[in-house]
Amino acid sequence: MTLRPLLLSLALAAAPLVALAEPVRILAFGDSLTEGYGLAPEVGLVPQLQHWLDARGHDALILNGGGSGDTTADGAARIDATIRRGEPDAVIVELGGNDLLSGVSPRRAERNLDVILTRIGDRNLPTLLVGIAGRERDEARGRAWAEIWPRLARKHGALLLENLYGPFFSLPEHELGRVLQPDQVHASEAGVAMIVEALGPRVEALIAETEARKLIAAGG
Repeated sequence: MTLRPLLLSLALAAAPLVALAEPVRILAFGDSLTEGYGLAPEVGLVPQLQHWLDARGHDALILNGGGSGDTTADGAARIDATIRRGEPDAVIVELGGNDLLSGVSPRRAERNLDVILTRIGDRNLPTLLVGIAGRERDEARGRAWAEIWPRLARKHGALLLENLYGPFFSLPEHELGRVLQPDQVHASEAGVAMIVEALGPRVEALIAETEARKLIAAGG
């Protein structure tokens, strides 16, 4: 059995003990999609994800570390301060959309994300890496971006959701107006709900891994 399944098994077996502990603090570190740009405070990504986890009985607290307009370079510049301020037990990393929109090369974005994940790894914090991609007309460019996320997840031992906007790809063109805001970039309230249905199970896995590490640390 590999390390991650073993950790998850330990967490499930010890669920009653974990329930008595402090909530798992998860930093959602990202850009405007994480921050909830253009949406009422109660229906952004973080509050909807919190609601989803609460409804399933998870003792977890999602901290909003989103910054509108942030690129991967901005994220690399502020990751240390954000972690110190939030004192999380685990981190979700969602960055890259603004790099895509502004024409930053995939290679540069990957280097910045590598810095972010290294800083998180230095603190031994379980991590969920969330990729982002649109409907790319340039196949080579789209492939170069798509390859970033699994490559970095393997390198840093992170959990992975390859594309935050993946749930939208199955929708016909005429339905995109329902899941996107008028700017055609940011998810609407309904779009965030779709995203959370895909993201939620990966966050559950992150919580399980975090709880298992806490149990091992407490027993050691």
